This record gives sequence, structure tokens and C-alpha cells, in this order.
Amino acid sequence: MWADSAVFYQIYPLGLCGAPFENDGVLTHRIRKLNSWIPHLKKLGINAVYFSPLFESDTHGYNTRDYRKVDCRLGDNDDLKDLILHLHENGIRVILDGVFNHVGRGFFGFRDVQEKKWDSPYKDWFHLSFDGNSNYNDGFWYEGWEGNYDLVKLNLSNPAVTDYLMESVKFWIDEFDIDGLRLDVAYMVDREFLKRLRRETASWKEDFFLAGEMIGGDYNQIMNDEMCHSVTNYECRKGIYSSMNSYNLYEIKSSLERQFGPDPWCLYTGKHLFSFVDNHDVSRIASELTNPNHLKLSYALMYCMPGIPMIYYGSEWGILGDKKDGDPALRPALEAPEWNDLTDYLAKLGEIRASEPVLASGNYRTLQITNRQYVFERESADGRIIFAINIDENPFHAGFDARAGRAVDLLNGGDVDFGAGLEIPAYTAMVLKPR
Repeated sequence: MWADSAVFYQIYPLGLCGAPFENDGVLTHRIRKLNSWIPHLKKLGINAVYFSPLFESDTHGYNTRDYRKVDCRLGDNDDLKDLILHLHENGIRVILDGVFNHVGRGFFGFRDVQEKKWDSPYKDWFHLSFDGNSNYNDGFWYEGWEGNYDLVKLNLSNPAVTDYLMESVKFWIDEFDIDGLRLDVAYMVDREFLKRLRRETASWKEDFFLAGEMIGGDYNQIMNDEMCHSVTNYECRKGIYSSMNSYNLYEIKSSLERQFGPDPWCLYTGKHLFSFVDNHDVSRIASELTNPNHLKLSYALMYCMPGIPMIYYGSEWGILGDKKDGDPALRPALEAPEWNDLTDYLAKLGEIRASEPVLASGNYRTLQITNRQYVFERESADGRIIFAINIDENPFHAGFDARAGRAVDLLNGGDVDFGAGLEIPAYTAMVLKPR
């Protein structure tokens, strides 16, 4: 699957493009500005983009009104078609947010129920009862997503609903030539619908990629040969920043070994999960870390551990955003991309990912671990990489079986001699290719 070796970039279009929060109904071609970001993405080493919701919605995108119309606050369907064409021409694949668990109150079927009540042909598209009332005094009760009644839960057991959604996905493939979907709250989506989505999209477009949002639990529930190819690795996202802040690298090491280790009981060995340090729902990594010296190290770890790395727009140059300040703080408008030493660092990591396929396909094995230092190995038929990290303010002398006398440090440059062990400078990550 092409996504296994990709480096993704997440864009929240309504935020980045500065759209008003409430849908004002005014057609404004804001999404066209993203064409000017393509050179930045290429320089950064990005070869896949994940767009958060961009179809017509009430407010934030996840309360869909129309699955087949680009949100007027962003532009029109031709704008999206043109943008994806330009991304493809530059070797960048595109996946969209598939929001199939719920819709907005402005969704045409729900509005029809509001108007016609029992007489609406859409009344069975939702989980509702005419024996109660809603917080909005609709004259009927309905189920909202986790108690959020601006998100009307769809009845995915109704064939009319799933047919409509599948026809919408087919429209996205035919109209926009998308390469895959990230499935919102996939852990709540009906499993039979996920199976159908996998079967039919595979028949419509070869190598169509499905990644599910999974917060916790056993990711294999939806990441398997019948449903999603990948899921979001929230466990390791937490493990990365928490290990840095507590100076306890055993936490992330424990997660990686449990997920990808060599033992037969390891959960996801050989699978490719989405690796990330932040996204549109959580605090920016630059705000999460208590020591700024750990920022680059967090990204180095993310790029080199098993998984598919993903960067959230703006975080590549270190912008801040705290969840406690609300979602708008995590989804800001940005006029143009910026470039600094952090972005240089991530571009270098992107180069390494592109040139060393072992980082996408290789197995994982711990070589040495302390609270503040961590060395692991990735190995496959494509070669071998040793990753070493020191999150302490002092240098560290590591001793482990490198099975090599020398290596080249792909990240920092220069030769490394393992003869007397490995010297890891303070606040440094090393990506070592044995000679």
C-alpha cells in the first residue's frame, strides 16, 4: 500500500483558510490559497495530504449539510478538483475526512424530518423518537454523537443511508480523484458498513487507502483485512510527549514493544499505524512539551518508530495551541507557510524516510533503554537503521551490540565509531546507518 511509505500532512481547511465559524452562505474561494502551499509541502518531503472536513457544513465541518458540495466558505467543487489535480501533478496523494457517523442539523434529510415529522421519508435515517423532544424543541428526540446534539447520529443499519454514503464516496473518487479516506470516529461506525466501504472502494480505485480514527482499545477491531488499513496511534502520541515531560522513556518504549515487538503476542507487528504528535483535536506539541529542547527529538522519534508519520499544519515551524483554549486555538488561520530550523530538521527527516525504506517496513527491536536515553533498531531486507535519542542535558555513553564497527549519522552527518560504544550528545537524536 502506497500509504505505508508516505509522509502525511494534515490540513484543517476551514481553519487554515480563515473561514468564518458559522456558515454564512457566501461563496468565497478561500481554498485556492492552498495551491501556493504546494512548494512548501514538497520541500518538507510531504507526499500525501489529509484534508479535514471540507464539504458543506453548519460550522466546523463535522456537522455535514451536503456530502457532494464543497463548503461555500472554502469555494466550490471546481476549486477542490483543481487543487487535487495540482497536488497529484506534484506527486502528492490526497485523502479526505469521511464523516459517516453523524451529520449536522442542516443536513437535508434531517431538515425534512423537522418539517414533515412522521411523513418524512428520511425519518429512519436517524435514531429518533416522536415520543420525546430535543434540546432544540424539534418535537422529537434524536440521538446525538456523545451527547452533542449539533451532530445528528446516522442510522447506518438503514440501507438507504449506507447507499447514499457509498454513492457520495464514489462521487468523490470520480469527481476529485481522491486516494483514500480518514474515517472520523471510526471506532463508533457500524462494522458492516466499514466492510462494505473497504470492498467497494477497492473495486473502484486500486490501492484506495482507509485510515480509521481510533482513540483507545484494541486497534485490530477495525484495522484488519476487511476494514481499515490503518488507524490513528493515540497511544504512542501520548507516549511521546509524556515520556519527554516525565523524563521516562520507558513509557514510549513499553508502547512500541507492546505494539510492534518481535513476540507473537505483540498487537500490531507488520501493520502501519498513523504516527503523530498533534492534530486538530489535541494541543500542539510545542505547547504540550515542558522543555523546548524536546521538540525536535519528539519528531525524530515519530519519524523513526514504526508507523506512518503525519505533520499537522503549522506545527512544522513550532506554532503553539492549547486545547484548554478551545478548538479554534488548535485550528488557526495562516496566511503563508514559514520555514525555520525546526522545518529544516523535519525536511531532513523526510529525506531520510524517502531514502531508507527500512523505516517504513522494518521490524523493531530495543537495543538499550534508560529513563533519558533510548536506542532501538529497525531492520528488514532493505537494510538496518539504529535510532538513538538522548533527552538529557548531559551527553551519554551508550553500550549495546551494534553488530557493526561504524555507521554514518544520516540526521546529523558524519561517521560514527562504535568501537568504544556510542557517544550521544545532549538533547540529540541520531539516525545511524551501519556500514
